[in-house]
Amino acid sequence: MDVMAHVTAKARAAKEAARARALASTRAKNEALLQMARGLEEKTAPVLEANRADLERGRAARLTSAFIDRLTLSEARIEEMAAGLRQVAALPDPVGETVEAWRRPNGIEISRVRVPLGVIGFIYESRPNVTADAAGLCLKSGNAVLLRGGSEALASNAAIVNVLGKAVEKAGLPADSVQVVDTADRAAVMAMLTLDRFIDLIIPRGGEEFVRLVAERATVPVLKHDKGVCHVYVDAGADLDMAAAIAVNSKAQRVSVCNAMETLLVDAAVAATFLPRVAARMREAGVEMRGDDRTRAVVPGARPATDADWDTEYLDYIVAIRVVDGLDAAIQHIRRHGSGLAEAIVTSDLRNSRRFTREVDAAAVLVNASTRLVDGSQFGMGAEMGISTSRLHARGPVGVRELTTTKFVVMGDGQVRE
Repeated sequence: MDVMAHVTAKARAAKEAARARALASTRAKNEALLQMARGLEEKTAPVLEANRADLERGRAARLTSAFIDRLTLSEARIEEMAAGLRQVAALPDPVGETVEAWRRPNGIEISRVRVPLGVIGFIYESRPNVTADAAGLCLKSGNAVLLRGGSEALASNAAIVNVLGKAVEKAGLPADSVQVVDTADRAAVMAMLTLDRFIDLIIPRGGEEFVRLVAERATVPVLKHDKGVCHVYVDAGADLDMAAAIAVNSKAQRVSVCNAMETLLVDAAVAATFLPRVAARMREAGVEMRGDDRTRAVVPGARPATDADWDTEYLDYIVAIRVVDGLDAAIQHIRRHGSGLAEAIVTSDLRNSRRFTREVDAAAVLVNASTRLVDGSQFGMGAEMGISTSRLHARGPVGVRELTTTKFVVMGDGQVRE
């Protein structure tokens, strides 16, 4: 197979389909989303069969347990995918929305109107459930999408897109507006990155090295979903029961995702009381603890933390713990080691909470809430393409509104420039 020609043909077809999809009515898009949800429910068996083949290959390749968890589909997860598509259908349609409007002294009327971006190239690893999320969000926002999942999920993604494409076509929209790059050849990714004639935005979702590679090689604009080194800081004024619940949920509710906590920071004023309490709950959840000297003094079972631990996205049942001397030290640690995705403080001190939200630079900053809540569905956005750590265009969970841009519409009655 000529990979470049193969990917170019798909991208060109997506560009043609994007023109039709951009003009689709809200009713037509919603009907397509509902057809996609029904299709997944009706074709659960073949999707699961394809996923089992991927899982067998993954286990034979000795992928980690966390990786296998991200790769695994079940009837419940497919039902969640269908529910997510229905939630996206229920969202307001951003396309055509007038963001602002004004009239100039010469009589021209200017408005800024939301429009689709065009063709989204979505490159991601494992987690085949993301395939449906991405397809649904791009459909609702009027975009075509070219999906390239990881080679470990090739069969699963192909089966899912086969179902979704038929559903879209059944609803009267072009099937080419949802496509998958169905080759494990890594040259396909490099090809996508340079097809700026046909692809309008690349969204990479994966490990730090992968995202950096995409950003360096792409001639297409890139919206980065970078790694998630997320922190929870337990302030001296925290409700310690609340803090323990938030810390354990942030770490252990699901460890293999970017918004899971990787480092727990604890004010020295409450460390002796709080750390043994939270350590017991972390052990119950199967979490390995790695701590600095002050942590290990009150949590004897903790392993020594190294400098590398403060910068590591484990995506596993491991947490790094550091005792800090107050809010300033916590903020300094986050500035040095955080990845800018999600940071949380647990405190009853209003002044400290305001300082934290003002001074900590991240896509999402939380007060008295788990980092696991930083998610498109939890934010009422239906689903997400990822959590952008970029500063331009969109930041945080990327939903339907973040997959649009704007254009100016100017109405006049003969005005010219003097």
